[in-house]
Parts: sequence; C-alpha cells; structure tokens
Amino acid sequence: MRLKTLTTLAVALTLSLHLSSASALDNDLLVFAGEAESTINPVLTSHQELPNLIFSGLLKYNGHGEVVADLAQSFSFDEKNLCYTFKLRDNVTWHDNKPFSADDVVFTYQALMDEDAVISTITSNYLDLKEVKALDPQTVQISLKRPNAALLGYFTVGILPKHLLDGEDLNLTSFNQNPVGTGRYKFVSWDLGSNRILLERNEDYYGKVPKIKNIVYMTIADENAKSLALNTGDADFAWLNAKYASSFRGKSGFKNYDFKSADFRAISPDFKQEFWKENLDLVPILNLAIDKEALVNAVLAGHGTVAYSPIQFSPLGGNPKANLYPYNLQLFEQKMHDLGWEKGADGIYVKNGQRCSFSIQVREYEQERVDLANLCASMLNNAGVEMKVNLVTRFDFNQGYDAYLSGFAAQYDPDQFFTSLVTGMSDNTTSYSNPEVDRLMDVARHENDPKKRQYLYQEFEMAYAKAPAAILLTYLDGNYVSTDKVSGLNTEVLLGHHAVGVMWNIEDWEIKD
Repeated sequence: MRLKTLTTLAVALTLSLHLSSASALDNDLLVFAGEAESTINPVLTSHQELPNLIFSGLLKYNGHGEVVADLAQSFSFDEKNLCYTFKLRDNVTWHDNKPFSADDVVFTYQALMDEDAVISTITSNYLDLKEVKALDPQTVQISLKRPNAALLGYFTVGILPKHLLDGEDLNLTSFNQNPVGTGRYKFVSWDLGSNRILLERNEDYYGKVPKIKNIVYMTIADENAKSLALNTGDADFAWLNAKYASSFRGKSGFKNYDFKSADFRAISPDFKQEFWKENLDLVPILNLAIDKEALVNAVLAGHGTVAYSPIQFSPLGGNPKANLYPYNLQLFEQKMHDLGWEKGADGIYVKNGQRCSFSIQVREYEQERVDLANLCASMLNNAGVEMKVNLVTRFDFNQGYDAYLSGFAAQYDPDQFFTSLVTGMSDNTTSYSNPEVDRLMDVARHENDPKKRQYLYQEFEMAYAKAPAAILLTYLDGNYVSTDKVSGLNTEVLLGHHAVGVMWNIEDWEIKD
C-alpha cells in the first residue's frame, strides 16, 4: 500500500478529491515530479506539459509530430483567399460545465494578436494572422496576411474560456493559477506551500478518457530532490539528468525511459553587453576550444549528442556542412591570432589591453547545466579564455552578465526558432541579430513547398553557424525514471525543451500495484 509520507499531500488529496481509502491512492493516482511553475496559461508559458493536460487546441500533435484535429473536428484552407475554416466539435464543455464555442477561439487568437493584451514569448508566431471571426457557434474563420507554412503547428495552442477571462488582464488574472480548460484533466487545487498541483480526470472529455484518475504534479526544480522523491515512494515518475537517471538503471522497482529530444544546451551571449559588441567575431570560434564529445560522455553519461545546429534533429535541418567549428585547439589558436589576440602572462588572451574574459549565469539548481558550465570553463581556460561561472536562483538579464547557460528546442517545425532568433521578435531576449538568418527564416515560414523549405533551412544552418546566437554544446536525451507500477509510455516521440511532451498519450498510461 502506497501511503504518501507527505502530510500536506495526503490532506490536500483527502479534502480535494474526497478519497476515502489508501487503496484509492494506490490505483488511481500518478505523482509526477515536474518542473517549477508559476502559471498554467497556455498563451503565457513556454513550458506546456501542464497546459497540454488541462487545455485543448484547435489542433494537436500526435506521437509522430504530425498535426491532427482536436477541438476542431475538421479544417480546410482556401489558398486563393488565404483563409482557414475550422469546424468545431459538438457538445464540448469547459471544466466548469459551460459550453465551448467559436467565441472562445476568437477571444484566444485576438488576444495573441494584441501586443497590449499578452506579454508572452509566443506572440511572434501569430504575426501573419489578419482576422479571426466566428461564422457561427461551431465555425471559425482565420484569415492570413501572407501564406505561412508553420501556422498549422501554432493552431495547437490551448484555447481560453471567454466567459471567465473577458475583460481580465491575461497577464495578471488569478485564472493563471486556477485554470479551466476543455482537456483531459481538470485542475483541482494548487498548494503553494508544498508546491503540489492536483488534477483529476475529465470524465466528460470528448476524446479518449484517461485511465489514471488523478495526477499530482509536484513542482520540484532540484534534481537531488526529484531523485529522493522517487526513492522514498513520494513520486512515481520524473525527468532526471543523465547522471541521476543512471543511478536507477537496473534498480529493482524502477524503469528507465530514454527518449530522443530536440533539447540542446548552449552558452548564449547577451549581445547587449559591451564584451560581445566589441568581440562579436569571437563567438563562432569559441566552439573550437570546447570538446563537446567529452561533455556528452562526462556530464551526460553518454546520453546525448554533440550539437552544431539548433535544428539538426528536424527533417528539414541536419546539414552536416554547417558543422564549421569542430573541436580543434590548434585551429583555435590560429583563429585567435588572426583576430589579434595574444596570450598574456597568466595564459589568458589579451587584445588592445582587454582580457578575453566574460561571465555566464547558470541556475544553481540545474546540476546538469552547472556541470556543463564548469567543464566548459575549464576547457576554455586551458585554451586561454576566462569564463566566470555565476550561480543564480533565476536568470536575470538586467544584472550585466555576459552570457547564460541556455536551453532551447524545436521538436516540430524549425520555425519554432523564429521568435528567438529573428531580430526584435518576442523571445529574442539576448538581442541576437543576423540579417541573413532573418531573411532565411522569414522566407522559409512563407514558403509552402517542403523541398524548398528544407533547402532554405539548411541554408539557414550555414548562415547561423558563421554568426551564431550561441555556442551550441550538446543535445540531451530525455531521461525519465518511473516506478515499475507505471506503464503505457511511448518513447518514439521526440521531446521538446526540458523534455516536454512525455505525457502526450497520458490517456493510455496505467499505474498498478
């Protein structure tokens, strides 16, 4: 019998779910040690694991990365008039039993089109929307300014309830911590003291109703705490870094799941800082001084891939010619000399009286990133570059750090990087600007021919490699661990940033003694 040792969890479950016996906990509850959360609003957060359980989009991705119908039972595209028409499912209700309609879809997309309504990293995905209107309660028409091959993927964003949010400030509303959706699970409560979010199965879900009745989402940032929760029986399932995941391999009572992931780690310069303004040409050649294969083996226990392109896992990317700067210390020395750098008495390069030294911020609770940063700092120092590692509780781009240990992913369309790599877009926090990258990404999103798009994105990879936004390090495998009571996971899916997407088929999961 699996009685939770955490009193607050047991009390919350008893009060919120009215469960009367421990056996109900054994058979009907999945406890997931997940990422830290501050909001559960699909238009505000880039971390979509919880929103994808609670909300539904017009469309959704299946396990093969294909866009399929969801709240829309069908859709069509008028190529001449650049207009999508979505026919909505009948008899869909919100979790508060109010009817879902086309007005909710219009409300959501109008908010995404209004720069004053939503402060979000994803708004640049919807720049090509011209008009959204309800033709009737079950039909939505979305008109475009220009063709956009990536838009179908962005129609997967969760739809918001107009009846609860009309007139609210979407950025500040209490709804963000008390969400109401149309998805597979209903939000029950959020215990901020114990950082536990309770969900229960939506018995009225229009699709396949999940087998697991209740989910507790524990927001745990620290890897050691996640591992401990698994070992003590306080969690059933967790994403762990490769080293922690390895400690469960072959261990009785546990199962390891290794997913491929489009999630990479990188040293991302903040191009607003003076060091990079003066030394922009330094960014690509720093790749030559980092042994990325050693990073994969030492930090990821072999569960990863050397990174050279932000889209190398995409069918439209993966151009090997873009691997312009493999590990080569001799070539690094030559390039530094060509740029006018000479080693000083302490072994660090100097140019015009300036030491080749920059700072990087790393979140202290992400041990994998800390280990990557420290090993990279050691490699760069040996090559004559000082990278000072600063551990922080959260990233702060106003504190003057020269860079941060970043993570990004585009597990679907390469256009997912439009918001972060194109000049001035909604997720371009480091002020990266590359005119050729801007041009190629803009042309590629407005090109419908798949072969031409592939050519454009492989050209993008070359342009990016010559003047990159980051020093790409490694791709991570998505290393998950569960107790042996959990079954139904599908490891064929390619996961996203922070290994998001693992619960895409949660309706097929089971938890049994």
